[in-house]
Amino acid sequence: MKNVKEFMWPLIGLAAVAVSGWLLYRELTTTSLYEIGERLVEIPPHRYALAFASTLVAYAALAWYDRIALLHLGVRHISWLFVSITSFTTYALSHNIGASVFSGALVRYRAYTSKGLSAPQVAVLVALCSFTFALGTALLLGAVLVYEPELLSRVADRIPAVLSNATTARVVGIALLAAAAVYIVGSLLHLKPVKIRGFLIAYPRPNVMGRQIIAAPLELLGAAGIIYFALPEAGNPGFLIVLGAFLAAFSLALASHAPGGLGVLELIFVAMMPDVDKAAVVAALLVFRLFYLVLPLLIAILVVLLFERARLASAWSQRMPTSIPPIPSPPPS
Repeated sequence: MKNVKEFMWPLIGLAAVAVSGWLLYRELTTTSLYEIGERLVEIPPHRYALAFASTLVAYAALAWYDRIALLHLGVRHISWLFVSITSFTTYALSHNIGASVFSGALVRYRAYTSKGLSAPQVAVLVALCSFTFALGTALLLGAVLVYEPELLSRVADRIPAVLSNATTARVVGIALLAAAAVYIVGSLLHLKPVKIRGFLIAYPRPNVMGRQIIAAPLELLGAAGIIYFALPEAGNPGFLIVLGAFLAAFSLALASHAPGGLGVLELIFVAMMPDVDKAAVVAALLVFRLFYLVLPLLIAILVVLLFERARLASAWSQRMPTSIPPIPSPPPS
């Protein structure tokens, strides 16, 4: 059964890529590669610079995720530089690989156990980082749906009418904000841990929670900013709509377990931008993939190779004898 589960998620991810790719192809049948290339050239240099700056903001906030989790664990001896490199490598790999044992958890385990953390501590760290992301998504998506309840009407012809209704969207937004508020109040009031299906969920200290509600939205705002700055000004629906579309597309892309959300992210985001030139939307998504996924992945692979090389060299040096034993003298004749 364990072997079946190991193969199930990669197969689901590949199926999601195949189906989304086919649907995306149908969506873009009137768009040529030449048009997409033109839109990439038309993006002004300063917009590329702003998109790159947004990438730095996003990855800096992701590093803060790890730092917050270490604060929750009471671990203070690990430097910001090591945490930042570990976080960057973790997310660069996990964002691209998808549901894989070689993504986030394994990288963090290899890195943080080398600094003295135990396996249970790393497990708590991974879980808290994942929850921080979920908290940020709930806060931002809830706020967008309350302020822009017509967001889902952009895909009214693709989803049930009840879901595209502005009242329903606002209710969902309020529910998301209420769920986040329960967590915040629970932390402030030091409520007792909640037990769900055998898992004990403890509210973090207020100083940890306060950092979470800043870091998580900051990361998502930075990631959405990459696409926003790469989109043309003509037909641009505004940052809030772009943010809402990104949150929906990115969350579903992660849930699909497709490597890098390939196809899923593009399909949903293109569908939610009906007023923007499709070639321009695809060009903006390519900029997002380049800055947020591809370039970080290349750097992360190099970091992993250097880290493992250093660990191997250290292990090998410890196995070598510290001194050469003296050569025994021949017995007297």
